[in-house]
Amino acid sequence: MSTHPAPAKLNLCLYLGRRREDGYHDLASIFEPLSLRDFLHVEPAGRDEVICEGVAGENLAAQALRLLRSEGWQSEPVRIEIEKNIPIAAGLGGGSADAAAVLRLAGGEVEDLAGIAALIGADVPSQVDPMACLVEGIGQKLTSLPQPAEHWLVLVAFEGGLPTADVFAEADRIGAGRPDVELEEISGKLWAVASGGVSPLAYPSLLVNDLEPAAMSLHSGIGPAMDRLALAGAGFVGMTGSGPTVFGICPTREAAEAVAGQAGPGATVCQGGVGL
Repeated sequence: MSTHPAPAKLNLCLYLGRRREDGYHDLASIFEPLSLRDFLHVEPAGRDEVICEGVAGENLAAQALRLLRSEGWQSEPVRIEIEKNIPIAAGLGGGSADAAAVLRLAGGEVEDLAGIAALIGADVPSQVDPMACLVEGIGQKLTSLPQPAEHWLVLVAFEGGLPTADVFAEADRIGAGRPDVELEEISGKLWAVASGGVSPLAYPSLLVNDLEPAAMSLHSGIGPAMDRLALAGAGFVGMTGSGPTVFGICPTREAAEAVAGQAGPGATVCQGGVGL
């Protein structure tokens, strides 16, 4: 049996474009991998099988394996058991991380893993090779960034999660999308600061999530959790992705553990910007 990590990803910010005719939204965001991660335990088997407790139906990891086979991956059948540590439907890209880890199993054996990743979901391409990156378009345009300076995160997740489609629909309803020219300008600003390898605490005014108002209107726990993190002393407090997970940024592990101790049950400490 072999074990493969699948790091969670955090949206340090998320600027949303207007809904396109195809139903998608362009965005500008900075993704970073976390030390919080699932683990895929892989062993030879009589047939391909993906087991993930708590996920009903075909999950993204199973879809990734099926697509690898359709692209000619000739490895012997495998049984993949996913050890879930990333909360489900939490805005932390857990399903996408698992799918990307499956694709890495075929590294060097199947061409265009990034193309296969894009067929699975918008978050998957950035997690095939987990690193800090500027994300544009619908998630397919990735520009790698240097590893940021040390910083730690306190995550507060919630039982049940929040459906991404519902958050985007609410964002559309309240008119949260920005024009294309504004997204381009914001992307330039994000690149200018993040390409220096600094901690995100160096540019808090740019750590905006346009989905936050929509998510807060759908989930009553987000606002109070953010307030607890702020009162506990986090250097910056935000929401990742489409929520509902919220995060506080701290400069050191010790500071993060102190914040987590005051933030109440369910707070998790992890390091930001940590890839494979």
